[in-house]
Amino acid sequence: MESPSQTTAQEFIFSAFPYSCGESVLCFVPLFVIYAFIVVGNLVIITVVQLNTHLYTPMYLFISALSFLEIWYTTATIPKMLSSLLSERKSISLNGCLLQMYFFHSTGISEVCLLTAMAFDCYLAICSPLHYPTIMTHKLCAQLTLSCCVCGFITPLPEIAWISTLPFCGSDHLEHIFCDFLPVLRLACTNTQAIVMIQVVDVLHAVEIIIAVMLIFMSCVGIVAVSLRIRSAEGRCKAFSTCSHLTVFLLFFGSVAVMYLRFSATYSLFWETAIALGFAVSSPFFNPIIYSLRNKEIKEAIKKHMSQAKTFFHKTRNLK
Repeated sequence: MESPSQTTAQEFIFSAFPYSCGESVLCFVPLFVIYAFIVVGNLVIITVVQLNTHLYTPMYLFISALSFLEIWYTTATIPKMLSSLLSERKSISLNGCLLQMYFFHSTGISEVCLLTAMAFDCYLAICSPLHYPTIMTHKLCAQLTLSCCVCGFITPLPEIAWISTLPFCGSDHLEHIFCDFLPVLRLACTNTQAIVMIQVVDVLHAVEIIIAVMLIFMSCVGIVAVSLRIRSAEGRCKAFSTCSHLTVFLLFFGSVAVMYLRFSATYSLFWETAIALGFAVSSPFFNPIIYSLRNKEIKEAIKKHMSQAKTFFHKTRNLK
């Protein structure tokens, strides 16, 4: 029961953003450009896969689903970051904070599951090429994608529901650039239950991350081992391609692990912000480049559609 002197906060103020106009604009411009690139780049990938029937393969369908999730994953936090950089108060309502946490973590967990499914797909394609068409059917691909999303959108619900019942008293300054479990829980009225739940949340995140990383790492090791046995340029190419995907895993899971596997460790506000930007902004920025825009088939499809668009505009201009 809350004491009469305690009041439950109805909004939080982000204290990690710069307050001077010059610094805010300096942060706003690159963040806006990165967000625009993420949205446009992923929309291009989705459109290209949908318009080209020869790309209706499990790998490209997974990439298309990942691009869709990336748009919503970044939209959960970056637009609010941009508006906070330009506003004086830099606040978010309690309900808005809960919604942001839910959509950020649900899309993030869905991505973790999907990346794991993509690693499994890649492992099957290289290590069992003869059985791959019969195992990784379009139906299984759709079922895996749907399962990843269901898992992602259900997993954070208990934590969000529990946090919504907590009283928030004292400081309303959130030492972060967006709403996340640990920064928000630090503002709750401290009691034994809150401390225990923080530890439970840490353990849950640890289990999720470690399982995903182990499965992806095992798939990558298997792919590299099989690829190196092929004494040809094709084998080396496959190994190199796998290493390219591994950079995405390292960037995303590395920053996520540093943030969520720290348990009792604490970071300064600068490092907390830098790590958060790593998995909330940097990883989504590189995903379209590493997974798709460097992909030969997608690049050729984009060039084909661009040349068709140019031809269409030239014909339209000549008719005028």
